Amino acid sequence: MAFIKKQTSQVINEDERKTPRDFNGLCVELNHEDSKVRRWAVRDLAEQLNASSVLVTRLEHEDDASVRTAILNALAKLGDTIAMNGLVACLRSEEAALRNEAIEILKELPYEVEPIIDGLLTDADSDVRIFAVNILESLRHQHVEQWLIGVIEKDPHVNVCSTALDLLSEVGSELAIPAIEKLKARFPDEPYVCFSADLALKRIEEGSR
Repeated sequence: MAFIKKQTSQVINEDERKTPRDFNGLCVELNHEDSKVRRWAVRDLAEQLNASSVLVTRLEHEDDASVRTAILNALAKLGDTIAMNGLVACLRSEEAALRNEAIEILKELPYEVEPIIDGLLTDADSDVRIFAVNILESLRHQHVEQWLIGVIEKDPHVNVCSTALDLLSEVGSELAIPAIEKLKARFPDEPYVCFSADLALKRIEEGSR
């Protein structure tokens, strides 16, 4: 009797994914009890221009880490207003892992982040403002230094300013010198601010030689 090799569930799932599925069908699978089915649905919905809303809704309830990662990547790929708002909402999550994933993804979206970064940097929540500075750390955008200068000139929270100052010490130019000097005057009793400001000024001076 010939031996018949049994197909694995992974192969079956991949084959099923290749069959045509419409938006409504994918939305149904997005709530399937099997996380693998949900993950395939997310990946296919990333190709649907009207999928951001359902993906954001699913993200609010998703408890599987791999599916959440797939949703975040899908939202980054879609990049519309709803998708970006969904990613920003993660910055307010109590789950550090979700916040950090969202920050890492937003770092890779310089032009999608540009219209919303001013709002994040002036958010009422100082933690969100710090996360916004963290996003600027790797954001490949020509206005990063100007955004950071704005933070240390205007933000009232010392921790937010310190975070921005640390980054300015790495990316700042002579344009940042007046703002850094004013920051020292704003927080004269904060040793870390004074130390970081002096370090940033030194680095900028050395870099300009």
